[in-house]
Amino acid sequence: MPFKNARFPPVSPVLLFPLSTLFIALSLNAQETDATNADNNRKGDISFSVGERIEVTAKASADASRMLTSVDRLSGDAVRQPDIDYAWQLAGRMPGVVLTEFNQGTTSGKLSFRGFNGEGEVNAAKLLIDDIPSNANSGNMPYLDMILPIEISTLELVRGTTDPRYGLHNIAGNVNFITRTGGDYTDARLSAGSFGKYDVQAALGTESGDFSQNYAIGYREGDGYRDHGEFDRTSLAGKWGYAISSTLSANASARYYDSDAQEAGYLTREIAYSDPRATNDYNASDMGTREMQQYSLGLHGEPAKNVTYKVTSWLNKLEDDRYVTFSAGVSQQNRYTEEEHYGVQASATYTVHNSGLSGLFFEAGASIEGQNNISARYLSTNRIADTQTRDQHFRLRVKGAYIQSEIAPADWLRIIPAWRVDKVTGDFEDRLNNVTAPVNDYGTISQPKLSVAVLPTDAITLFANWGETFQIGVGSGAYLIPPRQTNLEPSVNRGWETGIAYKPDANLSARLTLWNQTASGELKRRLNDPNGDFENLGATERQGIDLQGAWSPSKDFSLWATLAWQQAEIETPSPDQPELAGNDIDHVPEWVYSAGADYYMNEEIMLSAVLRGQTDYELNSANNAGTFGDFTLLNLLARYRVSENTDVMLELKNVTDEYYEYVWWDGSQSLHSPGEGRAVAVSVMLKF
Repeated sequence: MPFKNARFPPVSPVLLFPLSTLFIALSLNAQETDATNADNNRKGDISFSVGERIEVTAKASADASRMLTSVDRLSGDAVRQPDIDYAWQLAGRMPGVVLTEFNQGTTSGKLSFRGFNGEGEVNAAKLLIDDIPSNANSGNMPYLDMILPIEISTLELVRGTTDPRYGLHNIAGNVNFITRTGGDYTDARLSAGSFGKYDVQAALGTESGDFSQNYAIGYREGDGYRDHGEFDRTSLAGKWGYAISSTLSANASARYYDSDAQEAGYLTREIAYSDPRATNDYNASDMGTREMQQYSLGLHGEPAKNVTYKVTSWLNKLEDDRYVTFSAGVSQQNRYTEEEHYGVQASATYTVHNSGLSGLFFEAGASIEGQNNISARYLSTNRIADTQTRDQHFRLRVKGAYIQSEIAPADWLRIIPAWRVDKVTGDFEDRLNNVTAPVNDYGTISQPKLSVAVLPTDAITLFANWGETFQIGVGSGAYLIPPRQTNLEPSVNRGWETGIAYKPDANLSARLTLWNQTASGELKRRLNDPNGDFENLGATERQGIDLQGAWSPSKDFSLWATLAWQQAEIETPSPDQPELAGNDIDHVPEWVYSAGADYYMNEEIMLSAVLRGQTDYELNSANNAGTFGDFTLLNLLARYRVSENTDVMLELKNVTDEYYEYVWWDGSQSLHSPGEGRAVAVSVMLKF
């Protein structure tokens, strides 16, 4: 039964006050708002936006605007203002999103949500860059580091199990970083800040007739908050579009990224709390280099007024060379990863007119995702290899197809049934031990889905959905490697969600959601095992409540806030660990919250505040290593408009100098990576 063992720990009134105040204000304002004055938003749209109002215009094509599930968007205006090291940090403003901040050189961090952690153990979120699948084999998100804030148009997050467009990695949902397309602009940003950080970014967009071009370039370097934390990174990107005819257009994109970074390493608890900026002597030669490339070609057509189609092909390349020492008394490791991912995805939509219904829409799609991967490891001394411990080469292919329809029997009712199937093939070779293996025979992975929305008024939408997604092993965990002789089944994730969205006009929105997700046999990878082996975590259950609201009482002031409660438990553990039944899954905080306010004093001055925080989490599945990771961070930003083309921004980060950290358990002790203390950044935004 959902929420049968739910634990609601006491929460500080200081934390709940601004959130409850906002919700009360929304409710009071709702009583005074005539629903007939609803704006031109699409009726039944339950998405939630942070930042400037986001118009989703591609209603006739396959996109998230039709989803009857939790969809959240962060606007380009909100994205481009703060000074950040990596694009994934922007997602911390979104409801229920947890940021895992490793802060270890090129291994910077990632985002997660819906009760999954960011440990790299479960590949739970599908990453997309301009709709291009962009996860690494492990499900991690290194390609996010390529993206520059100055080029982002929208960040879109779809949570839950009902989106049929994607299969592999789409366990808890997907996140799409959408960059600017078309337009005429020339923007630049220059920044300098604490810890020796300097940043320059530039973006150019131009349209001439039927041809559009978009470019972005950026360079960032810094000394790092901690000793032995120097880094530099370069990003280049280009997008091109051409209207072949009034009904057919072609597009292409290319990205390149290069980074070198020292690794400060992990500290013991005592050192981390007494000297958070320290490093260890044994980390003196730890560092990493990372090079990434991404290319795509696509076509978009509208052969008839009620028919559209879209085809996209892509190639992703990753080369990661990392030297790391995790703790005293262990050897330095050289971890070398080389991945080449490629694929094609296609979708078509058909809108039925004069059907006798209020609306009838069909969509079908198919995809092929392929991977050629190398995972090698060595024991090393001062970046000189001593002994090789891994030499794995493996290929993976995932073919999928889906259908869905949107049926509106009446203006007040929408129904979206959907179905997706996936098939996995591949092979594995351990060249160090002369072992070959086929991929596990997962069979045809079937994933039914259903969503329903009831619209009693233009301002209120009641919605519910149910669906299935899947998880397979990552790395060697996906293959039938001797002596194991029995194929593993995919872990089937079943999830449901129900909620209410209130959106009477463009100035007010609120959404309350209850959700639950179970997994039949969740896999957990052992990150430090030389063979890349895995363990079976067992059947798991995740559940939660999400609350968010946004309010603009005047054109000069806006306020938003989000609060999420989540619980992740091991329901039926692996037979060899029965004592884990009922334990919390590690690195999942129960409470996650964020809030922000923007105030325009006049035409020249804008003030902004963003609050983000979470409660602590367990370090291991046994729940016997202590709890860590709680924090509340406050950032303040002031923007002064010098002229129509020039803005100057001053940002104070972690204003209260809160100590926060990422912590993990190595089997005998906790190891800590402290986050940045109080910092300041000055930026100049230029428009030419």
